[in-house]
Amino acid sequence: MTRYTLTSYDKRQEKNYQRKAFRDLTWTSQRISGWNEKETQNMTKTQAYMDKYQFTVAENKRFARTNFTKLVHTSARFEGVNTTLPQTQTIMDGMSVAGVPVEDILTIVNLKRGWQYITDQNSSLTLTMEKQINKIVAAEDALVPGELRQGKGGVDLGSEDFFEPSLINEKQEQSFLQKILADPQTTTTDKALTVMYHNMRQQIFWDGNKRTATLSANKIMIDGGAGLINVPLDKWDQWNELIANYYRTNDMAKIKRWTYDNGIQGLQIRANLELKSVEDEIGKRIQEQLKDFADQNPEIKPKNDPENKNDRPSY
Repeated sequence: MTRYTLTSYDKRQEKNYQRKAFRDLTWTSQRISGWNEKETQNMTKTQAYMDKYQFTVAENKRFARTNFTKLVHTSARFEGVNTTLPQTQTIMDGMSVAGVPVEDILTIVNLKRGWQYITDQNSSLTLTMEKQINKIVAAEDALVPGELRQGKGGVDLGSEDFFEPSLINEKQEQSFLQKILADPQTTTTDKALTVMYHNMRQQIFWDGNKRTATLSANKIMIDGGAGLINVPLDKWDQWNELIANYYRTNDMAKIKRWTYDNGIQGLQIRANLELKSVEDEIGKRIQEQLKDFADQNPEIKPKNDPENKNDRPSY
């Protein structure tokens, strides 16, 4: 691809060219694509967390089922369960493991049942389904499993720091979920991450909120064929710092981006090629716009043009 550069100029000319090029490129990109300001914002919003994988729903369910052990093993860490992966598999197979407390065994078994539940459901996620997920995974430790929290609760953030969310309004939670899922400008991955971290911070259930939120988010991922959300255990310390900061600030931008970069899993052979095609398309449009600009300005020639005596940066 031919690139264009300035041939001769002084510093004042260069700045003028840069300003004009920037204005022309901004206006031309919107003119060529037929975008108005709102549409541009919508496209940026859609591309912020583009789906990395393109499964069918059936494929995504099979992918989850083949990884039940790893998913349960990771999710159990929310409750401080420190079993090894082989021990987790043994417990999921219905056998006991010496030295593992009964409470940890029950946590693993209930998480397995939770994952089985979301991969068996064919309808979209609802607040009623979230209640059922909580009823399964928090069956042994919640005050009222499957019921929204109606009393005070909170999260110990360490160093005498305690986060206490407001009381839960069921209608507001239902409206929030419906609004997120119905947004046509938001990708499946973005929806799942938003619901997951909103539910964690809101502490909408009496207990098991991280487990319930993770499974609920993965139900969204599966329904959209976007892979799975599963934070790697070797990055657990980073995640704990980010989630604590999110609880304090109510700004989920950093933890969403971090999770998107580190915690979205799928099969690489099914990776979404749209991510690369968008970058290629942007590069192509910029070069086309630069060529149009160069054609209108005789001072600009191709970088490799023999008349170029100076190797200037491309614009």
